[in-house]
Amino acid sequence: MSTLRKFLVQKEYNRIRLVVTKTSHFEVKAVLNGIEGNFIVDTGASNSCVGFEAVEKFSLFTQDSDVKAAGAGATDMLTQLSKKNTIQIGKWSRKKIPLVLFDLTHVNTALINHQAEPVDGIIGADILKKGKAVIDYDKKCMYLK
Repeated sequence: MSTLRKFLVQKEYNRIRLVVTKTSHFEVKAVLNGIEGNFIVDTGASNSCVGFEAVEKFSLFTQDSDVKAAGAGATDMLTQLSKKNTIQIGKWSRKKIPLVLFDLTHVNTALINHQAEPVDGIIGADILKKGKAVIDYDKKCMYLK
């Protein structure tokens, strides 16, 4: 019997290790515009996001947005957009990635309160779809094609 790993590697997927945080979230290191950061993998987030505080860190060009964000207990949060970003997760990479920027203070406060490290952003369903993501919860890894 073939394993999931062998099957996906044969299909040219890239295997990426995930770290389980103290809050039971999966976290991954990603390189955004050439700079490494920590990101939560969130299949329930429709868009990938970065906190306002990381705009300079990742050299993001932003524009205002009328869209309000909601999630993780917060609603009606002001947002900005950043287009044409590059992202690399493991050996998988893409260009022209749009990101939503909003205040991640409530997310990072919750993480810190549970003795977890703060994050720079969230890898959401938009990137997971682009990479045809397969998440192996048992083996704590993700595959992107």
